[in-house]
Amino acid sequence: MSTITQDSPAAQDDHHDDHHHGAPKGIMRWILTTNHKDIGTLYLWFSFIMFLTGGAMAMVIRAELFQPGLQLVEPNFFNQMTTVHGLVMVFGAVMPAFTGLANWLIPMMIGAPDMALPRMNNWSFWILPFAFTILLSSLFMEGGGPNFGWTFYAPLSTTYSPDSTALFVFAIHIMGISSIMGAINVIVTIVNMRAPGMSWMKLPLFVWTWLITAFLLIAVMPVLAGTVTMVLTDKYFGTAFFDAAGGGDPVMFQHIFWFFGHPEVYIMILPSFGIISAIVPAFSRKPLFGYASMVYATASIAVLSFLVWAHHMFTTGMPVFAELFFMYCTMLIAVPTGVKVFNWVATMWRGSISFETPMLFAVAFIILFTIGGFSGLMLAITPADFQYHDTYFVVAHFHYVLVTGAIFSIMAAAYYWLPKWTGNMYSETLGRWHFWCSVISVNVLFFPMHFLGLAGMPRRIPDYAIQFADVNQIVSIGGFAFGLSQFIFLAVVIKCIRGGEKAPAKPWEGAEGLEWTIPSPAPYHSFTTPPEVK
Repeated sequence: MSTITQDSPAAQDDHHDDHHHGAPKGIMRWILTTNHKDIGTLYLWFSFIMFLTGGAMAMVIRAELFQPGLQLVEPNFFNQMTTVHGLVMVFGAVMPAFTGLANWLIPMMIGAPDMALPRMNNWSFWILPFAFTILLSSLFMEGGGPNFGWTFYAPLSTTYSPDSTALFVFAIHIMGISSIMGAINVIVTIVNMRAPGMSWMKLPLFVWTWLITAFLLIAVMPVLAGTVTMVLTDKYFGTAFFDAAGGGDPVMFQHIFWFFGHPEVYIMILPSFGIISAIVPAFSRKPLFGYASMVYATASIAVLSFLVWAHHMFTTGMPVFAELFFMYCTMLIAVPTGVKVFNWVATMWRGSISFETPMLFAVAFIILFTIGGFSGLMLAITPADFQYHDTYFVVAHFHYVLVTGAIFSIMAAAYYWLPKWTGNMYSETLGRWHFWCSVISVNVLFFPMHFLGLAGMPRRIPDYAIQFADVNQIVSIGGFAFGLSQFIFLAVVIKCIRGGEKAPAKPWEGAEGLEWTIPSPAPYHSFTTPPEVK
């Protein structure tokens, strides 16, 4: 029997075969994979499953609120649904979707063969399904799952929470570890593995936005870890960080939480800016207007995101000078965000625009995300915020930012890069159906919430006064329509994976970037020799 050492030619041949003849087969390919494309695919499918899971919880919420009175579920279960819906959508749908896009696209965009730390990449994905299994299993335990809102304010999460809170804390820790590992991987890849000639100011904007997002993740995820650990010790080990009776302070919880929470909002929107900055020039057939100002605007948003956390806390009795400071900082953050919107519009100005599905989602993003931005400016005004605080106006605001912002950009990205991923063109007809059903229903769902909030309807309540009934009915109908529309998206993706018109290497004539120089579908190993960037 012959033994082959690592250095012998036969061993090298075996090794070579493993790496260069396409993907391995079977289930173990997905469990053991260190290939950035496979891991990107796993993240994207996982995030879509979580999107449908969180959406099902939203349907429970909207079904309960269809009419006044208690209809379908107990108030405690309603609170569990609002809490877990928020956690699943933030940590399970939006963030993993962006990580999946980063895994797929960043190496192809910078001309790298793979991510810098492939084994850690595999690990950072595979701990996520366990984290969400732990979180969702708490719903089936005695006393139920977390029922204190996704912001888990103390003392609701410490003194009055169910026994399963420990599972919630453990799940959040695992999600945070996954995010930090993913962020380290992105930074190391971008800093060390760019193709020769790809200087910093030649990086695609998606790569820039992700680089900045990764630094935000590394900065704030440990803050979240500290917060949930203090919740854990307050509940189970007799500490009193947030218990006034023991000398603690429940308002301190809000300060620490929102110091994580506000940069987190930008973690969920900065990669969107990168996606839109790729799609708008491609379908306008013009270079992006003001590339450098876009890079600086993204960086300034990231820096300012650390100076605005207490605008969530205007009603806690802060001193006036603090309220003024946070009010002005919040208004200041609108400036770089406005720069981005003007740059996208200027890119489209006098361009030769065509409206394929990715561009439709991108234009909807620009318009609807701007509406979310304007309602955010209304919330930034301290005396006005006293009126809006904890009402449906706030719910409308952040859903415009996160659904028509983050989620629409993820859908735009999926349509834009699907031909590159699968080698097939998606069905443009179905794509348009998905777009129009989504964009109409999402506005029926969230726009009337502004008026509910202005009329004084509080958020997170299972029952409400009769004067809110008609508007809530409209909102619920919009919600069910939006939920059903997403099955069209699922159909588009599956149909595209299974076959269709073959995609050329560059399916969109205005598309720029290294990823369009490799064939479609992208080979299992792209850029084995780094390309030269002129």
